[in-house]
Amino acid sequence: MADLITLTALSILGAGFLVGIVVGLTGMGGGALMTPALIFLGVGEAAAVVTADLTAAAVYKTGGAIVHKREGSPNMQLAKWLIIGSVPMALLGPYLVSVFADPEDLDDTLKLCIGFALLFAASTYALRLYINLKRVRGGGVQAEENPAIRPLPTLLVGALGGLLVGITSVGSGSVIMIALLMLYPGLSAVKLVGTDLVQAVPLVMAAAISNIFLHGLDWGILIPLVIGSVPGTLIGAKIAPKVPQSIIRRGIVVVLTMSGVALLDKAGWAPLGAGEDETHPMLIAGVGLFVLIVLPIVWGFLRKTQGLPMFGSPTIAQLEDPNYRPGLVGMKRKDG
Repeated sequence: MADLITLTALSILGAGFLVGIVVGLTGMGGGALMTPALIFLGVGEAAAVVTADLTAAAVYKTGGAIVHKREGSPNMQLAKWLIIGSVPMALLGPYLVSVFADPEDLDDTLKLCIGFALLFAASTYALRLYINLKRVRGGGVQAEENPAIRPLPTLLVGALGGLLVGITSVGSGSVIMIALLMLYPGLSAVKLVGTDLVQAVPLVMAAAISNIFLHGLDWGILIPLVIGSVPGTLIGAKIAPKVPQSIIRRGIVVVLTMSGVALLDKAGWAPLGAGEDETHPMLIAGVGLFVLIVLPIVWGFLRKTQGLPMFGSPTIAQLEDPNYRPGLVGMKRKDG
């Protein structure tokens, strides 16, 4: 017990709590935030962090999936095809890395993979907002509670998500979600979230099992991570209605981008290439500042392509709200 009450354990618990709050606030996947946070804290090798994060995710995602299943929100046929594609690749992913990567370079290889996965997650989240913007401007698409399943593309989406999660722990709540939005635009937001949660449980379990067999499980990371993240998630979900979602979601895109670049830098990726566990702090800060300034401008021009003013309604939070319906006043507003 004394081994658990250490500065490292407290830092993991604190990181888990803070990331849990963000997950509860936004519903975004924790792996994209938790994994880089633990790596930068220096609590263990990248493989140990990924394994612990996946194991913790299997715990709290199971609870969320049970709630959605009881309320009847998941589309089980859709979840089935995703699982068929994702579970085998989640099991295989860690072994592929171990086969093709030099054991001495495994840590840097995983950091590279996670860095690119974070940038991919940030891009898919931005794409998701744009798709929602087009949907709202088009008056929405006709809701389909039980759309016709497209087995092959759904299976391929599951396979890509499974491979990504198995290697990096990033992707179950971002990459798969955006693919489902594109494949099944009529699926309601509640069905979308419920289906994603149900398919994510066997996916992260398979990825966790594969990583545990390959790298072992560091209980010193897992236990404080679970203790911190579960109450954090509950608190975040409770205070979500009172917090400005637009600011938080923009902040997450900035953080994901900076974390991705920092991990690529830390791993010695040639175009950045600090390497030897070092980074270029000014470069990372510059990337963050650039995204912070440019992102709202780019978003404003995208709004104009849809016949909207650069700023105003619908806000990012409204685009993510399944109950939002644009009114004439909201669509014509030109103030912030």
